[in-house]
Amino acid sequence: MAKFYGAVGYVVDEITGLDIHTNKPVERMYRGDLESNNRRLEKGEGVNDDVTISNKISITADPYAMQHMHELRYVRWMGVNWKVTSIDVQYPRLKLSLGGVYNGETEENP
Repeated sequence: MAKFYGAVGYVVDEITGLDIHTNKPVERMYRGDLESNNRRLEKGEGVNDDVTISNKISITADPYAMQHMHELRYVRWMGVNWKVTSIDVQYPRLKLSLGGVYNGETEENP
């Protein structure tokens, strides 16, 4: 089993004023294991096919991850931000299933 160390991104709802909520991207670094490594091409709307992965990464969860797992959006793996499509809670680990490329806000590109 391969090892994983990388950024996991959350999009946290933050109150910035009276009845004003904004989404703030937050990244945290985690260690874990790469449990499966699969790639597939899917027919997209454009000329080129879309790359989708169906990898599973198991991270050791800290209290922040357990409290904010509903806000977890992406994992940076091999230089690309991938969407987290599902989370399997097996305390003290979170097993993250990855899907397509994540194009939302990140801490680097708000």
